[in-house]
Amino acid sequence: MTIVSLQAPKDVSIDEIEAELRAIWQGYQNRDEDGPLATRASTFSFIVYEPDGTQQLMAALGYYTGPIDGIAGPRTIAAIKAAQKKYQLEVTGKSDDKLRSLLEAELKQGKEGGDKEQYGTDIEGVGIADAIAASNPCRIITLCPTLGEDKGVTAQVSAYCPIQKRSKNTLICCEYITLRGTAAALERIGGIISELTINELPKFVWWKGTPDPNYSLFKRLVKDSNSVIVDSSSFKEPEGELQNLGELLKTGIPLVDLNWGRIGAWQELAAEAFDPPERRSAIWEVDRVTIDYEKGNSTQALMYLGWLASRLQWRPLSYEQKGGDYDIRRVKFTTENQRGIEAELAAIPITDVGEIPGDLISLRLSSTNLEADCCTVLCSETAGCMRMEAGGGAQACRIQQVTPLFDQKTDQLLGQQLQRWGRDMLFEESMKVTHQILNLKE
Repeated sequence: MTIVSLQAPKDVSIDEIEAELRAIWQGYQNRDEDGPLATRASTFSFIVYEPDGTQQLMAALGYYTGPIDGIAGPRTIAAIKAAQKKYQLEVTGKSDDKLRSLLEAELKQGKEGGDKEQYGTDIEGVGIADAIAASNPCRIITLCPTLGEDKGVTAQVSAYCPIQKRSKNTLICCEYITLRGTAAALERIGGIISELTINELPKFVWWKGTPDPNYSLFKRLVKDSNSVIVDSSSFKEPEGELQNLGELLKTGIPLVDLNWGRIGAWQELAAEAFDPPERRSAIWEVDRVTIDYEKGNSTQALMYLGWLASRLQWRPLSYEQKGGDYDIRRVKFTTENQRGIEAELAAIPITDVGEIPGDLISLRLSSTNLEADCCTVLCSETAGCMRMEAGGGAQACRIQQVTPLFDQKTDQLLGQQLQRWGRDMLFEESMKVTHQILNLKE
């Protein structure tokens, strides 16, 4: 898919933003037969709080020429690879502190623009924002908090359109507004940011930093939002920040977590294992749960356990962290008839770490009642089930493999979320139990 730039990023003053965007579209409303027509934002507004800074650094240095949208799609990944190759770093396509430091150092030397190796839009493909724009013309407002001296807020506007083979003469586009300044400066113009969203259309907020209910800009943006999106896989302090999500959900904020979508296949296979009539009653015999996950982020494991406990009506009693090589965590529950349930979470050191920190590796549901036909083992396609199979004991276990789903990548999950809005009751019910577990931590 070819990307057409109606307007490359253009520096403007804050009070000129709307006028500049109107000027772009006026030039494409009455084209002759040989020229394309362009449709501007008309479906939703999307605010991205982007504290990472990699995209804007690469744009300033000329590695990246696309919109600053905070979305690490194929075009951004290609630009990161180009920068890593230039700096003789391992070419992973993932940003990290070392790359950002090198980009910042180069920018300080005044080497903006120049002859850099950039991504090719036709070769590298498109990002999720382009895919969204293909069917949903939208407005994307990216907030880029910076460090250092407070010099106010700078603004850029741009417009990009993917060309569809069947509609080459009608461009359906996204318009982009990028605001850059210190957190305090962005906070001062919080009212202006809210006014830049399009009236009477759905409003989404993707908060890529730590959700802070005491930060006035966060409070202002989420107040009138149809959906607030976070991704707990990027939490630097997973359990503390997951606990904060539980507190925010209590306030009624329509909050969703992209990381929740990544455990969907594990939930479905566990439910499917007990769907046969002869096994349905066996689910109530489960009183032992073991979950293995990639070391580094415990949020998927904790959310899965919260989901399981919420479905089976287990009440959390205690949560302790044992530590050790596998950083063992143990959680105890009780049922309505006072039956004890024990769960163990183990962080497995993985040499070949996946794209998402803390992905589930395997899990086992079993019972101390050896007569119960409930032992179920699920494992990822890459890691296998050896540890879980060895722990099955005398029980015969039903073993199933969880096939990796390509739509569990961040950009795909984000695209799906932008097609719907409102509250996810299953997520909220599960997070309520996860929050109760975390509050019991010794």
